[in-house]
Amino acid sequence: MNTFTVKGNWNEIAGKLKQQFANLTDDDLLFKAGKEEELLGRLQQKLGKTKEELRKLIAKI
Repeated sequence: MNTFTVKGNWNEIAGKLKQQFANLTDDDLLFKAGKEEELLGRLQQKLGKTKEELRKLIAKI
């Protein structure tokens, strides 16, 4: 999976991620169209997961 697709409402996904990972802030979860890699990079630094792991995690939500 080379592309990052957010299905549904990003605010809902971000809320669920914040519940699951208490150390995430609103700034960490800031999503801008065309800046998917930047978002994944921030999450990768905070959570210590690979980008592929993060894509799968987000897809499950």
